[in-house]
Amino acid sequence: MSTSDWLPPLSGGLLPYWLLLTSAISLANSIQAYTTLARTREVYAGPAPPSYKPPTNPLALTFTAIPNPNSPVTPLSARTFGTWTALAAVIRFYCAYSLNDPRFYQLALWTYGVAWMHFVSEWWVFGSVRWGRGGASSICVATGTLAWMFTVWGSYVT
Repeated sequence: MSTSDWLPPLSGGLLPYWLLLTSAISLANSIQAYTTLARTREVYAGPAPPSYKPPTNPLALTFTAIPNPNSPVTPLSARTFGTWTALAAVIRFYCAYSLNDPRFYQLALWTYGVAWMHFVSEWWVFGSVRWGRGGASSICVATGTLAWMFTVWGSYVT
């Protein structure tokens, strides 16, 4: 049995592969949330310290982690985030193989919608996420995937 036997058919477009990729990345993120606080604290860095001076290149913020010893992340919050992310990974995995089923498609849409609402509210309302490598990637993946899935709904859902 080859690897291609486990993958969705390529004739079905790239969306199932994207869902598998984001599912795998989410699962890896869940594992790291249980093993170290470093990456979760990069996403949930909290407000920038007063001594922080932003780079002169505005694009550098997207790729630069801004360290902050006052991150609101605790071991419990990291594990809770890891559990929530693992659940989203499982839903996305099932959707990748069941894109024609509107229930799975809608559940996958909800995982990205909830992620988008969570990260944007933590950024704009609560201030625990900063626009940087961690926060920007999460918001961009959720935004892009939501737009893609809404755009191609009719191509998959029967």
